[in-house]
Amino acid sequence: MSSSYVVGIDTSNYTTSVSVADETGEIIANLKSPLPVEQGACGLRQSDAVFAHIKNLPSLMQEVRQILRGERPVAIGVSARPRNVEGSYMPCFLAGVAAAESAASTLGVPLYTFSHQCGHIRAAMYAAKKADLLGKTFGAFHISGGTTEMLLVSPAENGFSVSCVGGTKDLNAGQAVDRIGVYLGLSFPCGVELEKLAAAYIEKNGRGAIPKRKVKAEDGYVHLSGLENLAKKLYEDTEDKGLCAAFVLDYIASAVFAMGAALRQKYGSELPILFAGGVMSNMLIQEKIKKEMKEVFFATPAFSADNGAGIALLAREAHQRAKTV
Repeated sequence: MSSSYVVGIDTSNYTTSVSVADETGEIIANLKSPLPVEQGACGLRQSDAVFAHIKNLPSLMQEVRQILRGERPVAIGVSARPRNVEGSYMPCFLAGVAAAESAASTLGVPLYTFSHQCGHIRAAMYAAKKADLLGKTFGAFHISGGTTEMLLVSPAENGFSVSCVGGTKDLNAGQAVDRIGVYLGLSFPCGVELEKLAAAYIEKNGRGAIPKRKVKAEDGYVHLSGLENLAKKLYEDTEDKGLCAAFVLDYIASAVFAMGAALRQKYGSELPILFAGGVMSNMLIQEKIKKEMKEVFFATPAFSADNGAGIALLAREAHQRAKTV
């Protein structure tokens, strides 16, 4: 058994995650426990999220203990904030920080803190088998329920630094998916069910049957607030849930493409682009992006949605650097 395990903890607004990386940089455990959301609701209050994480963490940590079979991890990593910007804060991450600090202190091992967003990017790199991007400048998208950002990622002493260079000016893509999904009677979070509806519609009618809307990116930014009204109007006119779902996902894909085109126009046509976040695990969105753009890389669903794997990998790499100093 390896004695160089690193544990990563992430407590996002919708999932409690604990992962383990081994000494070779492989993820040997990627444990998740979704937070409960009432039927018909479009999210959670932060106080409820913190409480749910506190309930979930002990059982996940016990699973990790069983996986390690008595081996002590050499380091622990945790997502302590949403992004690497001044003032970035969400109470839900306090639950993970408390658990990580307690574990690190008890075990006598170092604790490394990162942003939730950096964890997403590193996990996507791992799943897409693009660890070579660590030493390069590349573009990235972080698109989820709470975030729709286009990023420029550059090498840094702690792995990489992230600058926001585009995104949404109003509604997040994941918010649009969930609001329209709940409107259609789907369970929150609605991404998986919405994709199934859309896929069934496209299989029967083809992508050409989806109403088209051109989405413009102004200096890398788009407006998504109109999507909700457009989708609801489409459903009112047709009463076709599959058509509505396909329209929503096609619209989001068009918005991502518009932002990506703006990114490459400003930073170079050969700039590789990595996609992370739960919304980007949608295969219908991926298919459209891959058709329109080259040098784009996607994570598998398990590593695209919220997870602790990226945090475990970042902590492993930080610990390796610390040992060489």
